[in-house]
Amino acid sequence: MGSRRQVVQLSSLETRLAEEAKRLREEAKSLPHGSAREDMIRKARQAETGSHISEWLRSPGLQPPE
Repeated sequence: MGSRRQVVQLSSLETRLAEEAKRLREEAKSLPHGSAREDMIRKARQAETGSHISEWLRSPGLQPPE
């Protein structure tokens, strides 16, 4: 069985998702109104939501039960 390629990420998941959301929103601005634009905006919202959820899960206030 072959070895897996390891990728080292230079930025956090939250940062990458926020940057992707920003890129998608900018790209959506250049599209005409329609389903393609709405799909891109939806993907941007999903990336933002993922970023917020990841931040919440990694926050120090979230502690496992004792």
